[in-house]
Amino acid sequence: FKTCPGRVLCKVPCSGEKEVDLAVQSAKAAFKIWSQMSGMERCRVMLEAARIIREQRDEIATMETINNGKSIFEARVDIDISWQCLEYYAGLAGSLAGEHIQLPGGSFGYTRREPLGVCVGIGAWNYPFQIACWKSGPALACGNAMVFKPSPFTPISVVRLAEIFTEAGVPKGLFNVVQGGAATGQFLCQHPDVAKISFTGSVPTGMKIMEMASKGIKPVTLELGGKSPLIIFSDADLENAVKGALMANFLTQGEVCCNGTRVFVERKILDTFTKEVVKRTQKIKIGDPLLEDTRMGALINRPHLNRVQGFIKQAKEQGAEVLCGGDLYVPDDPKLKNGYYMRPCVLGNCKDDMTCVKEEIFGPVMAILPFDTEEEVVERANATKFGLAGGVFTRDIQKAHRVVAALKAGMCFINNYNVSPVELPFGGYKFSGFGRENGRAAIEYYSQLKTVCVEMGDVESVF
Repeated sequence: FKTCPGRVLCKVPCSGEKEVDLAVQSAKAAFKIWSQMSGMERCRVMLEAARIIREQRDEIATMETINNGKSIFEARVDIDISWQCLEYYAGLAGSLAGEHIQLPGGSFGYTRREPLGVCVGIGAWNYPFQIACWKSGPALACGNAMVFKPSPFTPISVVRLAEIFTEAGVPKGLFNVVQGGAATGQFLCQHPDVAKISFTGSVPTGMKIMEMASKGIKPVTLELGGKSPLIIFSDADLENAVKGALMANFLTQGEVCCNGTRVFVERKILDTFTKEVVKRTQKIKIGDPLLEDTRMGALINRPHLNRVQGFIKQAKEQGAEVLCGGDLYVPDDPKLKNGYYMRPCVLGNCKDDMTCVKEEIFGPVMAILPFDTEEEVVERANATKFGLAGGVFTRDIQKAHRVVAALKAGMCFINNYNVSPVELPFGGYKFSGFGRENGRAAIEYYSQLKTVCVEMGDVESVF
């Protein structure tokens, strides 16, 4: 692979109904083998997959950078999180168990935690390899098989994950990859032998998947969009808060669902904070994502770049002020002239009813909004249909816990942002979806409980 902005990397055939059925049947056959293995046996295979990813970290990160456009620095972090995820769930695989309940007269009951069967994972284009690991880790640990469909914009790296699982020793077909867009996803969701669907992506697509899954009473996990609040109180460590705001807005070119793009700043420090954020934003190195010092690569494609630019144009029309960035960026390297680059943008003079404040832009655009009181900012922070994440920066730890308790969001940060350890559950409230990725909580969404009641005496009958 070489960096080829604006040019075709490869052509991948879409999987039709026939290919989807072959993938599901293959996974179904592998499930019969994998689900009968002990947790410790599954653990060893998953640890081997994690080891291969760890050893090939740089190679896979390079593939991911070319696949997605993010900086190689970020891609390496993604790959580290990926192998850590598989290690974490490998460790849980051997500990999955039910419970024993003593009943009167020597009778007893017990529960069994059982796998679901063939699970479907549908990934997004912002974290292709990492999302595939986030979904396959708990699925495989619980004894399931998985058929995974990456975004058609980033089809490459997930194929490498499938090869790694095979090299690690999973039964053939346990983790299958199908390629395609909405039609392929529909075939997966409607397949009678699919037991569960986990989707990461947009709210409209999530709604369609939930509707299709309902026809077969299939459980779903939906990790959807966000318009998350980041609240900066005047007593915050200013340096830390500025770094947090940059982390909350400009990772992966701003193409992150949980980004804190509504930055509420207490009025006392509004000017100081804004001046420092603008200064730091203007220093972000944009360009070839494979260069070590690049911190912002290219957006995913031309239509998306145009969409983000449209939001900025509309923001100006509605009265927002572009404090920096927002324009297209053309790197000096002639090989990159057709890339989908833009300068990260900070918007001032924003109001809560502006489109740029209400809608998810999914690009490097930060909106700064002043506030005066804690009660006011909490009410405004929650005045959104989304509820994925939220952040608070303050030295007052009681206030920090009080505010995050009041935020209607599934993932909250105190004095940091966009930190996603695999040990902690990740997911949203309201239109941001339901179900959880990561942590022990994900086990609940990739397994089911069976209750067994054992009578040790004569059956008591009313007949």
